[in-house]
Amino acid sequence: MMKTTLTGIALAVAAIPEALPAVITVSLALAANKMIRFNCLIRKLPAVETLGSVTYICTDKTGTLTKNQMHVESVFVNNRTDKQSKYKLGQDDEQRNLLLQAFALNNDVVFDNNLPKGDSTEIALLKAAQEQNIQTDNWPRIEEIPFDSERKLMTTFHKHNDKIISFTKGAPDILIPRCDKSDGEESLNRVKEMAEKGYRVLGFAYRYWDVLPEMPNSESHETNLHFLGLAGLIDPPRDEVFDSIAQCKTAGIVPVMITGDHPLTAKVIAQRIGILSNESDLVLTGQEFATSDDESLFANIEKIKVYARVSPEQKLKIVNMLQKKGHYVAMTGDGVNDAPALKKADIGIAMGTGTDVSKEAADMVILDDDFSTMIKAVQEGRRVYDNILKFIKYIMSTNASELLTLLLGPMIGLPVALLPIHILWLNLTSDGLPAISLSFENAEKDIMNRPPRPPKQSVFSDGRGIHMIWVGILMAGVALFLQGWAIKNGSPWQTMVFNFLCLGQLGHVMAVRSEKQSGFGMKMFSNKLLITAGLLTLLLQFTVTFIPFLQPIFKTESLTFKEFVIVGLASLLIYVVVEARKMISNKYKIR
Repeated sequence: MMKTTLTGIALAVAAIPEALPAVITVSLALAANKMIRFNCLIRKLPAVETLGSVTYICTDKTGTLTKNQMHVESVFVNNRTDKQSKYKLGQDDEQRNLLLQAFALNNDVVFDNNLPKGDSTEIALLKAAQEQNIQTDNWPRIEEIPFDSERKLMTTFHKHNDKIISFTKGAPDILIPRCDKSDGEESLNRVKEMAEKGYRVLGFAYRYWDVLPEMPNSESHETNLHFLGLAGLIDPPRDEVFDSIAQCKTAGIVPVMITGDHPLTAKVIAQRIGILSNESDLVLTGQEFATSDDESLFANIEKIKVYARVSPEQKLKIVNMLQKKGHYVAMTGDGVNDAPALKKADIGIAMGTGTDVSKEAADMVILDDDFSTMIKAVQEGRRVYDNILKFIKYIMSTNASELLTLLLGPMIGLPVALLPIHILWLNLTSDGLPAISLSFENAEKDIMNRPPRPPKQSVFSDGRGIHMIWVGILMAGVALFLQGWAIKNGSPWQTMVFNFLCLGQLGHVMAVRSEKQSGFGMKMFSNKLLITAGLLTLLLQFTVTFIPFLQPIFKTESLTFKEFVIVGLASLLIYVVVEARKMISNKYKIR
């Protein structure tokens, strides 16, 4: 009865891959720790694995695709466009002087140790004003209507020479219709010309007040304005973003730009960096998005590569539609209003310079706000998932071999090959240490040259399930053959089977280091931890086999040199057969 119970326990231990949850958690944690080195902070461990399934990356433009080093390149005032370098303060030119004052005053820039801190666009405008020696000491701010993403305007109220003046800054197509006595058509043509050069265009206006309005609001106090002019700012693309976009497309991931810029500005930048690459790629504005019906949007959602001047609510709708199309979506954001879209996305990515609310809603934070960091994160996510699949393939194959060895032996008239202590030892040594070491395996060479894995793909697909079965049968068959041979020749059969399963599993783990590349062509020491784990397992196995005081505990006997060579050759056979199968499957494209 006791023997039967112990055998049942041994079978249960052999069948259940109890190390699986621990190894997966360790793998994800190690990857998260590695990713912080290239400025990617993982807030939720499952996000590491999910990165491998991402098919769409919806990214902000400023600071992510661009350097976030804004500077004023062009100014339009008094029906004339000048390069900023030629733009000079005029003593009797009220229009120009007021425009420069608007540059300097209408912002939320603060100074820390004499260094400006705040939005890069506002810092660039302030610097442009400072270069013209604009003085702001006698223009105190007394009230404001803060910027928000829906109306795309910001207004500040100032007291100057017993007068009250407000400066309004914002999107020209929204600001200009609110101005009196302005040639709106001419101004909008100038906006178009500047946007076609890739400039980010901002409009400025002012209004004098007899008294400071009580509780100023947009509807009442951002109307009847006097148009001042336009500022064209440029933020060059990051040097590395060109390669990152190309790599993104090679990996089967669609990059989508979402920006608050003018659609022509967005289009120029998107074409320059490769997001817009053919005529079928579409650019959609927030206004067009709002007026389009859901059916037509859903039909064209995969063609739209640039969204200009969209609201946070529309970002959420974009995520929903792409997910309904079956895509795994990564969405970036930095504002409070971006939180719903970040939470809804399969991977919410907050910017390091963003708000705490956006970071709390996100799965990961890009500390350097760099698009290329996202691509590195995707590559790492794919590597981690590949290694988890390798571990599952390895552990299930070895567990199957142990289970089949225990079950089939008595069916063909052989005694039970292993004791419970042998199974526990194998699970602790050859199943545990080498399996964890697989987490440190380098990425496959083609990891970013293949499409994202389907998110609902089974771990048994792509031939892994078949591999687990045939390798388990192979190892069990060799173990039982070895057992029969040892019994016939009077050798310590149980010790030989015990050692074969340990060494055979080591041979198997060396063969599954790569899905495609032959182990003979891989660098032997590219995964030093795996080699170390293998040698340590081998040393421990020698210890329980040959150290006399451990033999009664583990029920082992010393092997002769001949017997150990036979065990070693049988174990090597597993490695050779698995490698041969890999070469054949790669040659004939079978799984």
